[in-house]
Amino acid sequence: MGKKSRIKNKAAKKERMPYVARTFEGLPHEADWIALREFVPSATAVIQLASGRSVRICSLLPGNGAGIVRPDGEIWVGLQVAHNFGDISRDLAYVVETALELEPGQPVPMGDPGVGPRLQDLIDPSSGFEVEVHQGFDYWVEGTEERPETADLLAEANDTVAPTVRLESVESAYWTEMGPQRFLRWVMTEDETPLLDALARLRVRGEDTLGDGTKLIGHFRGHGRLVPVWEFEVDAAALEEPARAFRSRLDVALADDSPLTTEERSARNSIVSRQVTI
Repeated sequence: MGKKSRIKNKAAKKERMPYVARTFEGLPHEADWIALREFVPSATAVIQLASGRSVRICSLLPGNGAGIVRPDGEIWVGLQVAHNFGDISRDLAYVVETALELEPGQPVPMGDPGVGPRLQDLIDPSSGFEVEVHQGFDYWVEGTEERPETADLLAEANDTVAPTVRLESVESAYWTEMGPQRFLRWVMTEDETPLLDALARLRVRGEDTLGDGTKLIGHFRGHGRLVPVWEFEVDAAALEEPARAFRSRLDVALADDSPLTTEERSARNSIVSRQVTI
């Protein structure tokens, strides 16, 4: 291939969307989108498009699929997928756009979406995002004919699901049980700097727990937001009131804009040292 041909082919490559760190910003319940994308094993929520069409957002679809048009015509979109072309919101919008052109019963093929509308451009601004957590993937086969091979696949998938509960007293906090351990992962939408400052203030006061026997073990960063993680030995119901009380203490700490003390700066550094990015 000559030099001119190589230049021509390079120029013909599809233009890519720029990388977006906070890809779910501007969507209803941003923190729940992050949770379903990153760690909630089985959950769904329905969104309304500006066109009036509804779309079911799923944490995971069979075979880690990007999307599917169900036999009844309903569009399902999967969040936990392998592809990432720089702007996840654009990827998801491409899945929706493609699904709208498919016949019922068809999976959505995923490719490089190139430049185009983001999910924020397609969703009705008044759309809700009410999360329903499932304890398995039985919803995959709702309204379909039962087949032996499907039952085997479903049983295998269900075995991988860690019990998960979304707390009702606060926003976007998810209890989960992994073997003998139990955790609460709480997606918070405050800006990182003031949130870390507030957590440091609470750490120094001994107010960063969710009650006796609980411990804030660290946090991770996901899609531009922080997700503190606690470890404990209680069921989800026992965390509702402690979580509500912690939220009140956190709000007070967030409102404090005074400089951190030496002890608080040390606590902040300790918290930051336990951070990972996903």
